[in-house]
Parts: sequence; structure tokens; C-alpha cells
Amino acid sequence: QVHLVESGGGVVQAGDSLRLSCTTSRRTFGFDSMGWFRQAPGKEREFVAAISWSGSSTYYTESVKGRFTISRDNAKNTVYLQMNSLKPEDTAIYYCNAIDYGDRRVIDDNWGQGTQVTVSS
Repeated sequence: QVHLVESGGGVVQAGDSLRLSCTTSRRTFGFDSMGWFRQAPGKEREFVAAISWSGSSTYYTESVKGRFTISRDNAKNTVYLQMNSLKPEDTAIYYCNAIDYGDRRVIDDNWGQGTQVTVSS
């Protein structure tokens, strides 16, 4: 079974920064596009950011453009999400998963435990 381990969340104030990490045991990680998703209380999980297998292409949901940066280290089977200028509406549990880069569709039903990000005003 593929394992996904997200980390780096915490409780911060508006305007602060956090860097999330997601390490996976996927054998095909170096060939997988990866995405970050988040789920706020009472809401469905939503797409946040995507990165192609090589790292040369990235895509963001409109609400995080200019504030979040997705990156990856294929040698470490790890994808990152640098989050700057955090807002209270960014409060959610953040998850990563393998995706189809073209439509950002998740290609693996297995999810990690996520990492909680809480932004106070």
C-alpha cells in the first residue's frame, strides 16, 4: 500500500508563512504529477496546487496564486508547499496525492492523514 505522509502544519497568525512537506512511498513518484488539496471544516476537499513530474510546470487555484509555491525533490520522494501571506480562509487540513496534471484528477484513492493548518486573524 502506498503511504503518503504530510507534515509541517501548525497554528499561525494571518500574514505568517508555513512550509508543508509530503513524502510518499510511491515507486513511480519521479514520473507522477502531484497535487496539494485541502479540506476546511464542513466543506469538501478542494484542489490547491499541482506540479508536473519534472517540476517544470505548476498550476494553482486562483485563491492562492502569488502566495503559495509548490515544488518537489524527486530524489527524496517529497513534494512541498510553501505558503506565504496566510489568511484565515486558508485554515484546513492539507493533503497531497498523485494526480493527472491535465485535469488535476486524483489517480490514487489512498490518502494520508493530512496536516492541519490553522490561521488566526
